[in-house]
Amino acid sequence: MATVTATEPALTDRVDDLAWDELADRLDAQGFAITEPLLSATECDELSDLFDAGRFRSTIEMARHRFGDGRYRYFDHPLPDAIAALRGSFYRHLAPIANDWSGRLRGDGETFPLTHAELLERCRAAGQERPTPLILRYGEGDWNALHQDLYGDVFFPFQVLTILSRPGVDFEGGQFVLLEQRPRAQSRAHVLDPPRGAFVIFPTHHRPNRGRNGYHKVGLRHGVSTLTSGSRTALGIIFHDAK
Repeated sequence: MATVTATEPALTDRVDDLAWDELADRLDAQGFAITEPLLSATECDELSDLFDAGRFRSTIEMARHRFGDGRYRYFDHPLPDAIAALRGSFYRHLAPIANDWSGRLRGDGETFPLTHAELLERCRAAGQERPTPLILRYGEGDWNALHQDLYGDVFFPFQVLTILSRPGVDFEGGQFVLLEQRPRAQSRAHVLDPPRGAFVIFPTHHRPNRGRNGYHKVGLRHGVSTLTSGSRTALGIIFHDAK
């Protein structure tokens, strides 16, 4: 199995050093946030190589299931060290934001545990034990239909994604699309071109939006527009496990 060697500072330190107050403000204001690039070119290449050399529990041919065109693969336990480190460190910072969002919508205080290990315990109690971090590869003409990654009754409100290929060099097109389904209004699309190695933080299912009578839910789905040329590899980190 291929390994990924993280350079210094450690991946967890890089996540910890992000401007989390600013990221939380962006999540509140627009429903998503893009970090500065966290991964080096070498790390992106090493993670991309896992598509052919990693250990997986499942491979999905998207056209077969009418999900779009392309292929993605779910990592098996044990997760590669770099992916496990990113999963735990991002979760630690996102859990308080998730609880704040939950309180705005339901007013019932803390909903999600503050450590990822505790979230996985909650998943196991609900019969969700299969890991969900995945690596996705698209070629010319491939795309990903708008969807949500829920996988069971327990799901965390955020997930993160990074592009491992070089936009404009390795591929053209293939923008990340985030669609807001606003109540009693037309949907709104965000079309994102994050830098290589940066992470997009976005909602798994919905986000709070302030209206005239307080906060209400705005549903979100995400996908990928059609690649016009080349090959695009991305890493998706979902924090809850699947049934």
